Amino acid sequence: MTKSTVTVTIDLAASGRHVGDLWVRWSDNSVPLGVHSVPIISLRGGPGPVVLLIAGTHGDEFEGPAALMRLVAALSPHDLSGQIIVVPGLNMPALRQTARVSPLDGVNLNRAFPGDPMGGVTDQIAYFVETELLPLADAAVDLHAGGQASFFAPCTLPTKTQNAELYARNLELAEVFGLPLIWVLGGFNDSRSLNSAAERAGVPMIAAELGGGGGVDPAITNATEKGLYRLLRHLGVLKGAVPKVVTPRKVEVTAAEHSLYAPSEGLFDRHAQAGQDVEAGDVAGTLHFVAEPRRPSEVIHFGHDGMVLAHTNRGYVQRGDMLMIVVQDVD
Repeated sequence: MTKSTVTVTIDLAASGRHVGDLWVRWSDNSVPLGVHSVPIISLRGGPGPVVLLIAGTHGDEFEGPAALMRLVAALSPHDLSGQIIVVPGLNMPALRQTARVSPLDGVNLNRAFPGDPMGGVTDQIAYFVETELLPLADAAVDLHAGGQASFFAPCTLPTKTQNAELYARNLELAEVFGLPLIWVLGGFNDSRSLNSAAERAGVPMIAAELGGGGGVDPAITNATEKGLYRLLRHLGVLKGAVPKVVTPRKVEVTAAEHSLYAPSEGLFDRHAQAGQDVEAGDVAGTLHFVAEPRRPSEVIHFGHDGMVLAHTNRGYVQRGDMLMIVVQDVD
């Protein structure tokens, strides 16, 4: 395996609190002879598990980075039996511009794994996470949201791995986190995601979808922070009992055609929202053809029963845009 070209400015094996950067060397017009920096924070106390906490994989999703910054500000290495490695803005170039993909190469980091050590900035970051960071971890978390384009019912995402034992550990982490909804990543999971990288590394992991809108929702960020503390206590990194919660609802995308996509360009007058149960025939919204005012508006119906996991945040949509992700309950 080729060694990663990314340089870490701190010693991840050292005890105590250490704040530094991942240096990604890539010569372009913005930094012709410099580096692109991705902040990394390590808090290491006594013996115990190593937990990798990541957010900002997409640069327009902010609840996760906010919750991680709260966590590292509140914790001391003396509080820990083990270590947390925190990357609050993995796609830092995109985070700076509130952009889903990197402005440096136009690549979606959560569709770039396993990456390439000789590729562009995004590929180098993905390769480093998969080959250098994940192998250090006993568990991992990747915090997402719907970004500017969409809103998700807050949920945790365990991958249904081929390894049954690993799936059971993923599911356990998802339940412990304490959100009321679990979105099981089954056959429609993308193999280029960080979840899939964790599966290849054999590391128990969950992602989370934490609302959206391109800002920081205080209620969702508070719930995320509580979930992180619950998970760290469950893993034994922090002391304290983990209170029981109501058994979360489990859903999965069972068929791509259950979700709704814009059939044409127009203004989507949305009638349903994330978290809502729907039946086949219910109205999802109305598409108004503002640019063609003589054209009658089109009512869009749900084709299947299910729950709306996510809805678009966009008012004016283009043909093919996601309007609603519809999921079904699973055992």
